Amino acid sequence: MIRTATKLSCWNARRHRPTMKIGCAAYSFRQYLTSGKMSLEGFLEKAVEMDMDGVELTAYYFPSTDDDYLYTLKRQCYLLGLQVSAAAVGNRFTDPDPGERAAQIEYVKDWVDISVKLGAPCLRVFAGGTPEGHSEAEARQWTIDGLKECAEYAAPRGVLVALENHGGITSTADQVIDLITSVDSEWVGVNLDTGNFRQDPYGSLARVAPYAVTAHAKTEIPKGSDDKEEADFSKIVGMLKTQGYKGYLSIEYEAAEEAMTAVPRFAQMLNSLV
Repeated sequence: MIRTATKLSCWNARRHRPTMKIGCAAYSFRQYLTSGKMSLEGFLEKAVEMDMDGVELTAYYFPSTDDDYLYTLKRQCYLLGLQVSAAAVGNRFTDPDPGERAAQIEYVKDWVDISVKLGAPCLRVFAGGTPEGHSEAEARQWTIDGLKECAEYAAPRGVLVALENHGGITSTADQVIDLITSVDSEWVGVNLDTGNFRQDPYGSLARVAPYAVTAHAKTEIPKGSDDKEEADFSKIVGMLKTQGYKGYLSIEYEAAEEAMTAVPRFAQMLNSLV
């Protein structure tokens, strides 16, 4: 009888668990991290204060990638009850110089290794734009080649490579889907950024959502070619639920209001929806 009650209790708890987790990208507090007013350790404390499930740790803000520092950061996350949901780099697969492209691939591989040390199951990457004097077809092939090489390196290390829709040759849903399906690796997916599609933003998000392995939640969404408006997260969360997405919604805050007040409020709203 006790076993039956316990099983029912566990079943009911699982049924009512949120379908997604809420996290925060360190990038949201970039002005503090770059000015020295906040450290990554301080960002972790802030994430706990905001009741986040996890954090995305962006390469730009690491004072060191020595093992001692990485493992100290990992230990702090564990003791604070935070998961490192992802690491993130600002690479460019579309550099026209072959030597620089090779260096960019090595940079991503280095961060695959860092992700392993941090316990991050996912690494956000960029593609890049079409360089002057070159065609989009060339940039596309360079990106496919780069993603394939990085995926081959990341797979045996258990790290997903997450390509963000971040302008350039990932500006549209068609471009992103083409890249992902051309790479054709179970270790390459999309970091679905809710604020980066300018053409039919909600429709584009719905089309790319099946390929998402992690997601950035932005408070605003493009409206036309230049403007922005408040994003409808009831619609976005519903769309992700329809696709069976159960990963992270990591807040990447870029709006005008002060992050210290806006991010906690946004997190509360997201938690009420998931």
